Amino acid sequence: MIIIKIVTISFLVMETLNILALYFFPDTKYANAVGIFKTWEKSKNDQETHDFIKYLVNWVAGTKLIFIFLLVVILLFGDDRTLAFAAASLIISIASFFWRLFPLIRKMDREGHIEPKNYSLALGWMIGGFIIIFSASVLYSILR
Repeated sequence: MIIIKIVTISFLVMETLNILALYFFPDTKYANAVGIFKTWEKSKNDQETHDFIKYLVNWVAGTKLIFIFLLVVILLFGDDRTLAFAAASLIISIASFFWRLFPLIRKMDREGHIEPKNYSLALGWMIGGFIIIFSASVLYSILR
């Protein structure tokens, strides 16, 4: 189970950086913040739209924060079985990105609404990589 813990901690670090970017540096183009979307900057010209987008950005960050704290509790207090089920849940929840979010960000990328260009592909590979790493860690833990 140590491998699942290591992979989960790596995921926690990455998501924590993402939360910090969303809350405190939303204009950045790093850590999957909203600065990559050209609409973010355009929305600043319409305060009502910008406030709505900021609300949604903070909602996403808050949801991620809940997710992170639950993972920390599972890491600290969960037994091996709970940890394995948590990892399986992470695989499914992370894979949900490819259902709705990836097609949308890919479309925006192709239409030139995202900078840097092809960011959606890099994000897709990164998320796909996490799915593979989590899957491999679960399989290794089950088969050993």
